[in-house]
Amino acid sequence: MEDINLKFFLCVIGMVLVLEGLPYFAFPEKLKSLYLKMQEASDTNLRMIGFLAMVIGLLLVYLGTS
Repeated sequence: MEDINLKFFLCVIGMVLVLEGLPYFAFPEKLKSLYLKMQEASDTNLRMIGFLAMVIGLLLVYLGTS
């Protein structure tokens, strides 16, 4: 049972890394300009975006496991 959970966990981490790396591979010049724009954004706005991303992620995990 533990072996299946470990394999699933490694699969999930691998997919996260693939999804995280895709924009860097496909659109490096656009990401550079996005990062410059992010420096101008307020900390409150960035925290709100991060919070919303976490809530959506948790919702997707919940829906995927129920």
